[in-house]
Amino acid sequence: MRFVLVHGGFHGAWCWSRTAPELQQLGHDVIAIDVPGHGERAHETATMAGRLEAVVSVLEAGDVLVGHSGGGFEITRAADAAPELVSHVIYLAAALPLEGRPMHEALAYRDDAAPETDYDVAGMLEYLRINDDGSMTFADFDGARELFYNDCDEATARWAFERLTPETAGDTATTPVSVPHFWEAAPPRSFIRCEQDHAQPRWLADVTARRLGVEALTIDASHSPFLSRPRELAQLLVHATTTTPIGPLEPS
Repeated sequence: MRFVLVHGGFHGAWCWSRTAPELQQLGHDVIAIDVPGHGERAHETATMAGRLEAVVSVLEAGDVLVGHSGGGFEITRAADAAPELVSHVIYLAAALPLEGRPMHEALAYRDDAAPETDYDVAGMLEYLRINDDGSMTFADFDGARELFYNDCDEATARWAFERLTPETAGDTATTPVSVPHFWEAAPPRSFIRCEQDHAQPRWLADVTARRLGVEALTIDASHSPFLSRPRELAQLLVHATTTTPIGPLEPS
């Protein structure tokens, strides 16, 4: 199998540098990508179209798409654009779009209450600095470690922190996400919940797994198991491809 690894917000392809070799040792091919505005493409403007193109342009028949955190939007959109190329979609503590609604609404969606109006469900804004150009960066190392790397040793957490790039909203803030082919194709899919996650609330992980129609797989790790438990994560990603949904997809 070939795994296509898609990072989440603030991160880049570099975040998979420990997990990719573990997947290769298990006999699989791996490609980790940067979406515009991140990693080695930090100088590029991040747009919805550019993010999608970054994933779709590398797809080959039979690929397994893995999206971490906000990368869940990108793998869903890629599976919608090229369903014939995707054999399995894996959401690692990741988000699932709400049909026809902007990304930020999916990050606060509850199925047991009125629509959420406070979209900062993880309390992330407490740790961020809003720059003059509207981009967001972490105010300090401690905030990033608290949210993303709480089970990583300090050296690893600092290594990651130094590589984080600013997050810009661009057209993602207001553009509705529509993925009708994804809902229709209902590809094989899995969700991995991180048991020590400080960035994705447990209730949101559970809602996402339910909407995917899957029983959540789990790993005892922070929001960044690709750094803290790379071998275990690689094994879990391979296992995920053998699982099957237990229910239908729910677009909203």
